[in-house]
Amino acid sequence: MDKLEASEVEAALRDLAGWSLGGDGGAIERSFRFKSFNAAFAFMTRAALLAEKMDHHPEWSNTYDRVEVRLTTHSAGGVTGNDLKMAKAMGRYATDVGLKG
Repeated sequence: MDKLEASEVEAALRDLAGWSLGGDGGAIERSFRFKSFNAAFAFMTRAALLAEKMDHHPEWSNTYDRVEVRLTTHSAGGVTGNDLKMAKAMGRYATDVGLKG
């Protein structure tokens, strides 16, 4: 998959609530906060299953009810369509399991 141009990433981010371009411009990032640890874990489980299916794995960390996510395609040197697809799915998963607020 080819790296997207900055303008393509910026346009896509307008439709991806909560996601932003990382400081280095080579990734998209989002912080999720859930109603509980169980909800955060459920989100990560669903996202992990998709990541395996896509063979496209996020950089992420979890602390109790928070999950920090960074998506990039290392082999392309930046953001690709796979990252956007995963971000969109993660948004749905997060809503399904229970975001806080």
